Amino acid sequence: MSAGAEVSRAGTGSSAAPTRPALLVLTMSLGVTTLSLLQSLVVPVLGPIGEQLGVSPAAAGWVLTANLLAAAVFTPVLGRLGDTRGEKLVILGILAAVAVGTLLAILTRSLPLLIVARVLQGSSYGLFPLSISVLRRELPPERLSVAMSIVSSTLGVGGVVGLVAAGLLTGDGGDYHRPFWIGLGVTLLSLVLVAVLLPRRPATATGRVDWLGAVVLGIGLVLLLLPVSQGNGWGWTSPLTLGCAAGALVVLGLWVLLQRRSAQPLVRPALLTDPRMLVPNLAGLMTGIGLFVSFLAVMQFVQTPPGVAGYGFGAPVLEAAVVYLLPGGVAGILLAPFAGKVIDRIGALPTLLTGALSGVAGFVVFALGRSEPWLVVTAGLLSQLWVTVAYAALPTLVVRAVRRSETGVANAVNSIARATGQAVGSTLTVALLGAATDPATGLPRASGFTLVALLGAGAAAAVALVSLAGMVQARRSEPGEPDDLHDVERATAGAGEWSPVSGIR
Repeated sequence: MSAGAEVSRAGTGSSAAPTRPALLVLTMSLGVTTLSLLQSLVVPVLGPIGEQLGVSPAAAGWVLTANLLAAAVFTPVLGRLGDTRGEKLVILGILAAVAVGTLLAILTRSLPLLIVARVLQGSSYGLFPLSISVLRRELPPERLSVAMSIVSSTLGVGGVVGLVAAGLLTGDGGDYHRPFWIGLGVTLLSLVLVAVLLPRRPATATGRVDWLGAVVLGIGLVLLLLPVSQGNGWGWTSPLTLGCAAGALVVLGLWVLLQRRSAQPLVRPALLTDPRMLVPNLAGLMTGIGLFVSFLAVMQFVQTPPGVAGYGFGAPVLEAAVVYLLPGGVAGILLAPFAGKVIDRIGALPTLLTGALSGVAGFVVFALGRSEPWLVVTAGLLSQLWVTVAYAALPTLVVRAVRRSETGVANAVNSIARATGQAVGSTLTVALLGAATDPATGLPRASGFTLVALLGAGAAAAVALVSLAGMVQARRSEPGEPDDLHDVERATAGAGEWSPVSGIR
């Protein structure tokens, strides 16, 4: 059986009638929007959370940290459960948990309970890898790249929407609970669409979940991400920071040994060292850094009062999000179908390279010319286009590299790489701007924003280099590899025309 025929047969999955592609993509996109929306809408309200709950900024910061740590623990397990139990049941469970967590966040005025709510919301990170598994199963090859591109683009777009919603609903000292109502509405709508429209299919993989491996991996990732997210507060050379980092190395090394000895590992060790997976995972890490560097640097810069710091535009939160970030989000929505089409035409790696060069250009603009609002808008637009293109290309690279039965867990690993990058980008941005603080004003000097911009440019340049390395490796690969490792690229060759508006027929 040819690779294309195999993928077409597997795409329908069973004798049940397949969902219309447009409705399927809409359903999966809304689910991923839930993830990115809930991730970003708390960023502008950390200050109000601390003030309204009467806790310190460091304590309020755990609202972000708890969500990230929960995501690191849940995502690989949920990806594996989707492969072995079927995606629909797991997606419904995630959305139910997220709905409960979001309702708790709305009702509570206790920081510990809010942290519990954010832990429940952290399970939403599993929605993205499971959505990619659904698309790979349900859609024929000629539709897959564009569909994955559209769904992936909502990771960046939902983040912008979250920032805009938070600015709109909490302006002038508004209650920090308000943005969570938006999150709850989107979650419940997504839950209904999945329940009604997503067909239930047999699992793509057999066997059990390696729960011991999941627990050890979760401990290792928590130990790794704690110093990344809390290093600024703890001190980078403090015993707690160094101890967590050392503990992470030991525990993750133990996890690799356990996976090698397990007959049914959570993640095959070979999957982590395969060059075809190293490329998207490294690119995802660096793109995550660039995403949060761009968000945080632009938001803080444009809100700075120029009369005090000598730079900035004194924009309120809502204006900062709508004027300076929303154009990139809108452009991402429009670009996503075309990015998928470009992936079909020239390949995922050249597309990833092109996006990375856009990111380099955007951060260079921000580093050298941010005196006028239009320059900052341009910088944000170029960096957001990088993120959109990268997030469009990464799932295709992952799908090409793994067996169909590993689609969920492989994309979960890539999701962890991106989430880790976001944590690193946030931490480094705060550290660089904090180190550049002027004691006279209490605000960062302009040079701090230049350093942050160079950090973003470096992350984008790293993605460009990784893309080039992957292209060189691909050209050196021996012909005649197993079809299922390259079924997307082979089966999409010569695909039919697509609607430039929706990307689906």
